[in-house]
Amino acid sequence: MQLTLDLPDELSAVLAASGQDPSRVAFEAIALDAYRERKISTSQLRRLLGFESRYELDGFLKQHEVWLEYTWQDLEQDRETHRRLGF
Repeated sequence: MQLTLDLPDELSAVLAASGQDPSRVAFEAIALDAYRERKISTSQLRRLLGFESRYELDGFLKQHEVWLEYTWQDLEQDRETHRRLGF
């Protein structure tokens, strides 16, 4: 699907001055919003944005102040895995 946006001159000037590609910024914003609303998974977001690793995606999310869901259950599961592995 192709989408066309009309950006106000003020916004496009700010994006251009910062060296950002307005198309990429809009794409990232839409993808981040879908992730926040749990419409797409972490792995889907990583693939959509073209990141090779989870580490790259984590940095991107942190930069945009989007925090990973990490529950007490996740912590307990990780602790059990570490115990089994001898860490």
